[in-house]
Amino acid sequence: MGPLSTRLLMQRGRPKSDRLGKIRSLDLSGLKLRSEHLDPSLLGRLRQLQELDLSNNQLDTLPANLGLSHLRILRCANNQLGDVTFLCQFPQLEELSLEGNPFLTVSDNLKVSFLLPKLRKVNGKEASATFSQVENLNRELTSRVTAHWEKFMAALGPKEKAEKVQADFVRSAVRDVRYGPESLSEFTQWRVRMISEELVASGGTQVPKADNLERPVEAAATRESRARLMALKRPHDVPLNLFPNKRVCTSPSAQVEGGPMGSDGSQAGLRLEPLHFLQCHSKNNNPQDLQTQLWACAFEPAGEEGHSEDTSQTVATCGGEAVCVIDCQTGIVLHKYKVPGEEFFSVAWTAVTVVTQAGHKKRWSVLAAAGLRGLVRLLHVRAGFCCGTIRAHKKAIATLCFSPTRETHLFTASYDKRIILWDIGIPNHDYEFQASQLLMLDTTSVPLRLCPVVSCPDAYLLAGCEGGCCCWDVRLDQPQKRRVCEVEFTFSEGSEASGRRVDGLAFVNEDVVASKGSGLGTICLWSWSQTWAGRGSQATVAVVVLAWLQWSPTELAYFSLSTCPGEGIVLCGDEEGNVWIYNVQHLLNQKTPLPAAPQAPTQILKWPQPWALGQTVTKTMVNTVVANPTFTYLTALTDSNIVAIWKRQ
Repeated sequence: MGPLSTRLLMQRGRPKSDRLGKIRSLDLSGLKLRSEHLDPSLLGRLRQLQELDLSNNQLDTLPANLGLSHLRILRCANNQLGDVTFLCQFPQLEELSLEGNPFLTVSDNLKVSFLLPKLRKVNGKEASATFSQVENLNRELTSRVTAHWEKFMAALGPKEKAEKVQADFVRSAVRDVRYGPESLSEFTQWRVRMISEELVASGGTQVPKADNLERPVEAAATRESRARLMALKRPHDVPLNLFPNKRVCTSPSAQVEGGPMGSDGSQAGLRLEPLHFLQCHSKNNNPQDLQTQLWACAFEPAGEEGHSEDTSQTVATCGGEAVCVIDCQTGIVLHKYKVPGEEFFSVAWTAVTVVTQAGHKKRWSVLAAAGLRGLVRLLHVRAGFCCGTIRAHKKAIATLCFSPTRETHLFTASYDKRIILWDIGIPNHDYEFQASQLLMLDTTSVPLRLCPVVSCPDAYLLAGCEGGCCCWDVRLDQPQKRRVCEVEFTFSEGSEASGRRVDGLAFVNEDVVASKGSGLGTICLWSWSQTWAGRGSQATVAVVVLAWLQWSPTELAYFSLSTCPGEGIVLCGDEEGNVWIYNVQHLLNQKTPLPAAPQAPTQILKWPQPWALGQTVTKTMVNTVVANPTFTYLTALTDSNIVAIWKRQ
């Protein structure tokens, strides 16, 4: 397609007219247009244009002087846009579509809300939530830039002020003022520069207003109706309430939140403060929804752009028909992906290197999500769209996980009693994945948890199942592509040794495994290496137990445990909203034989009883709880549609 012509605009414009100035709607989609084809002198004659469709072209930007001041609807889906600042020329815009632009990020979504104060819908969704996020970020950034100004000015001598302020302050603010997750750094630095320039222009006499974002009436109304959750923090000195009809006798040395000592008198309790309580999985965005069950969460490995993976503060959560990506520091929902009629049960992260059409290499964070429909959806989180679907199983997928050594290898476990290893591949130039099946593993019962063996992840896979704990050989150099369980692990002697559900499974370090469900009210720590060494040719092997940990005696199942290997910590929720925390490092280092009695938790983090819908949520079930690698943030998911986030002090 070459440059646009008057004749083409008249053919594709509505209403039909021989004058460009009377056209109100124009469809230029699917013409393979490039940015240089958009002639401002020609398009500027469309003085009454209110709707413009530029979807399915090859645009990397729009000219900054199109002169379409009355435009209210703009569709730019499926292009190559890499920036959105050109949108400031459309102050009347109410609806915008940017889906399918793989180079746009979460920061660009926030820029859109800042640049277009009258925007009502983005990609078919209400823009009110993003307006609220931008307002909160703007307020915090303004406060921080102002504080930086005061500190900067105080450090200057009287003779330096006039000549140095304008030259140095903006550069200093952009370099030093930080807030929010790394994924929003482009937006925050962009706003810091703008706020700093306004402050310098006024000579520091006028602080930029933090709440100057005009919003549509609909946005304000939506925000006011949204239920707000406020944590009612429990005093540190309130003792644990252990009801005899629901608990076994618990050691008094188990500490509540902020407790100073651990179960053996030598382990310091973690100080965790409730930070955010979110209802981001509500069905149909209903603020009354306290019933949606949330099932799984995972922290993004923050290894991009030179950052250590220990800095991760972005967590993905799933439950109901939605997958959410949340920044734990600010509580902002960075992205929400919904599939009506789906119920998501599991999420897992990986990072792949893709080559763009221009030949540039980029590192993508990819989130896999699966559930009731048996489909795996591969989400490009930063751009905010689904770039692949795997029809993995005919029944629901219970859990999934990526290989820790092969970034494109994904295990899926289903209620069809099969575990499948996939290679999702690298996205093609259309940013689509083409997955292929590598292995199929048969199980005798439904697999619930997957866990590659840390010391040899390409060789063996553990799975906690309805019928016990099993192990498969997953080496790809073996000829069989369909395999049965090699070994079943048991956790006690006698007739009841096998056949017990294992609904919690994770490695504490390279050798020690934590598993739950094999014994009522306990979590088992056992040695992989010692157990495997004693296997011989047996198909059923008793694990070598290192220690038992005391947990809730509830008969309810499917409370998933997790570990924080770098900290030597085991975590598990329970039926009353508590989080059980075990610092087991001292147990693993102990050379003398451990006592046979279950070890009490280091501390129990009590449910903070947030306020919602005019009442206190006094009790809930914590289905899963996960911490980031440095245990800076802890996220718990409940069966009452609440995502709870704590921060370590």
